[in-house]
Amino acid sequence: MATINPVILCQISNMIPSFLQDLFAQQQYNEKNFFLIAGPCVVESEELVMEVADKVSGICKRLGIPYVFKASYRKANRTSASSFTGIGDDNGLSLIKKVGDTYHLPTTSDIHAHDEAAMAAPYIDILQIPAFLCRQTDLLQAAAATGKVVNVKKGQFLNGPSMKFAVDKIRLAGNEQIMLTERGTTFGYQDLVVDYRNIPWMQEHGTPVIMDCTHSLQQPNQTSGVTGGNPQLIGTIAKAAIAAGADGLFIETHPNPAVAKSDGANMLKLDLLEELLEKLVKLRASL
Repeated sequence: MATINPVILCQISNMIPSFLQDLFAQQQYNEKNFFLIAGPCVVESEELVMEVADKVSGICKRLGIPYVFKASYRKANRTSASSFTGIGDDNGLSLIKKVGDTYHLPTTSDIHAHDEAAMAAPYIDILQIPAFLCRQTDLLQAAAATGKVVNVKKGQFLNGPSMKFAVDKIRLAGNEQIMLTERGTTFGYQDLVVDYRNIPWMQEHGTPVIMDCTHSLQQPNQTSGVTGGNPQLIGTIAKAAIAAGADGLFIETHPNPAVAKSDGANMLKLDLLEELLEKLVKLRASL
């Protein structure tokens, strides 16, 4: 297992990489704060993405949190063939870009195959690699080749030190703009647990590390074909991640998760986000 050098970790945790400074250049924020990636799981409609972006960007501006808007233009990894997958790639990507242009925000979405990288790159600022695909060499190389920031989610089947190889693949492809995201580890067949050692371990790779506070609470592989979750624990996951030194947080949020077309079981209700972020900012400042 990796040996942690406290001096290196301190340097990494206090460093804002230049590519993040570029992403947040149009925002005013407290450099000592964590950054936030947040939005609905998937683009359901223009009304939804605009409502979420408007609300979250306002909260983050008030609290001095740098903010990235997130929504998937396509959901390719649904459990059931009958599940909602999106409103069409062009429509979904165009709406994500519209959010970024309207609110002056960097944006992100996930890609699932190497040929999606070049298609999505003109519309978004960060290409997100899903956890199950974090070892796909051609996908990582294609994402790196776009010159965009690449955020790789740690596989549910991997530990933090082993994510070195995903980082190496992107760097060898000529891209140093890399982030890593912890999103839990498979526990049995239908649950996940979070090993917070992965935050400092992945920071040793010289990348910012994000805690996915919502997908880490999923209960996958349900016999109903719909993934379950424990959204009441989002605050617990987030607070522990800040205490462990996470550079950023990933939180999927929706005005009414009960009617969301994807991952409603583990999204945070939009009205609850502000109070949680207020607590997390105070926690970060106390460390």
